[in-house]
Amino acid sequence: MANEVKDEANAQQNENSAEKEVVTEAAAPAAELSEVEKALAEAADWKDKYVRLYAEFDNYKRRTSKERIDLLKTATEDLMTSLIPIIDDFDRALKNIPVTEETKALREGVELIHNKFNKTLQQKGLTAMNAQGEVFNSELHEAITQIPAPTEDLKGKVVDEVEKGYYLGDKVIRYAKVVIGA
Repeated sequence: MANEVKDEANAQQNENSAEKEVVTEAAAPAAELSEVEKALAEAADWKDKYVRLYAEFDNYKRRTSKERIDLLKTATEDLMTSLIPIIDDFDRALKNIPVTEETKALREGVELIHNKFNKTLQQKGLTAMNAQGEVFNSELHEAITQIPAPTEDLKGKVVDEVEKGYYLGDKVIRYAKVVIGA
């Protein structure tokens, strides 16, 4: 009987150890599965961080290139604003040089320099505003005075342009100083 009890105890012990092995074998895939899930979650987290970082960098590149373009435009705007009075001086000089045989060479020289200067500024984006005969627009024109309109169709329109206005690209950098017909 003692042998039977021992055999029974050994059998039960073998049964318990077999159950433990089954439990540990079942627990092992669960542990591996949770490690895989952790790795997948971590990979998804890294991917999300990468996508966000890439988008942020792309936004940074766009913003800096826009700022660079704006900086170049403003630098050009300051230069153009300071050169506009020189254009005005050339225009006044051409108006005041009489057209005679003696001043023909002088006039041609001033015209050549004036045209070359204007073409260079036009290549850089400066364009003159044509206000003569147009309807008065306070966003483009600066009214100096108002006179009786010489004809009925010039009422509310620009009769005379005292000082030209200029655009740099689409932006007005100097408003045209005009006389309006009443």
